[in-house]
Amino acid sequence: MSNLTIDEATEGAASSQGPVSDAAPQRAPAILTPYLAVAGAERALRWYAEAFGARTRGETIVMPGGRIGHAELDIGGATIMLSDEYPEIGVTAPGAGASVTLVLTVGEVDAVIARAVEAGAELARAAADYEYGRVGVIRDPFGHRWMISSPPPAARPTASTTPGVSAAGRATDATASEGLRHGDIGYVSLFVPDVERAARFFSSVLGWQYEPGSGPQGRQVQGLNIHHGLWGGQERSTLFLCFAVDDVEAAVRRVRDAGGTAGDPVQEPYGMASACVDDDGVAFAVFELPAGPPQAPPPHDATEGDLAYVTMETRSSAAARAFYGDVLGWRFTPGRVEDGWQVDDVAPMVGVASGHEVPTSVPMYRVSDIVAAVGRVRAAGGSATEPDSQPYGSTALCTDDQGTRFYLGQLS
Repeated sequence: MSNLTIDEATEGAASSQGPVSDAAPQRAPAILTPYLAVAGAERALRWYAEAFGARTRGETIVMPGGRIGHAELDIGGATIMLSDEYPEIGVTAPGAGASVTLVLTVGEVDAVIARAVEAGAELARAAADYEYGRVGVIRDPFGHRWMISSPPPAARPTASTTPGVSAAGRATDATASEGLRHGDIGYVSLFVPDVERAARFFSSVLGWQYEPGSGPQGRQVQGLNIHHGLWGGQERSTLFLCFAVDDVEAAVRRVRDAGGTAGDPVQEPYGMASACVDDDGVAFAVFELPAGPPQAPPPHDATEGDLAYVTMETRSSAAARAFYGDVLGWRFTPGRVEDGWQVDDVAPMVGVASGHEVPTSVPMYRVSDIVAAVGRVRAAGGSATEPDSQPYGSTALCTDDQGTRFYLGQLS
């Protein structure tokens, strides 16, 4: 238990963002962090975790008498601080009305509002679309007013040509679908032990057909909405990801600054590309989008066998969010599982899961009849769970006949 006074606890913690030297030639950027007073801080910590996916950051300071003097929460990378009420020094929770509105920017406004209301928030304004984005307002059980917002879809550079990247980081010629944007996945390759065996399995399950890849271990799947390859000779199965960026040299610097490694960009016929490894040892690649007029991404076609979703299983979601947030500009919304996160406005959709001993990316493939597809998995020598109903459709977790994990999704 701390021996600090409440003034020392709150003021000292609030100034711990980092010292600013008077001798510095330039002023450090300002950091503004909301500091909330609540009636029942311990309950508030639990509520913000349930409603917004907040995570406690650092040590919570408990004062003599049991009141919380200081706590910090991380909400999708943003920080808020809070304490119990201390009327003796003028720190009180909101009364009849809130004089300050907290603006929380997320990817899925309606989902966040629904979760908050279910947890006990009051809906002050239903979500609606405006020229500046989608916005709704809630009041939490502690009297604080929250504006839950999402900006309008950002127009990002498009690509007319993108590379496919092999397991060795070498790019192969490929033509991308229109609407590819910075931060999107432009190419994937499923790493497998035996490429011929994998090609037979997925052909029987998903109807894939192939053309030769960049080497004897490679295959290119034909007719999908995203360029998809198979690459054999791998000890462990995973989905290799190649991301589109608007400036590959800048992306390489961001990878290195974030603790990863990146090869010097290589000029290919379609542009510049770099093979990279993140700060958790996961290989990936980046390639530069050609110059072109920005446009919104096109609607995703429901193609049988297409990649619909990627789950990035990580040791630490916080570390992964920090790395890919820095490198690709990704933003995150709390997901439906403990320490699970949804990447905002990226195609195909991506989720980040935490607590896995070995980092692995697991694909979900779209099917029109999941019961029949599960039957094909089992008939081909793989295994599959029974289809599980989700708000967005039905899914099944599967394993091929070499131990490669993937999901099937009959999506609404």
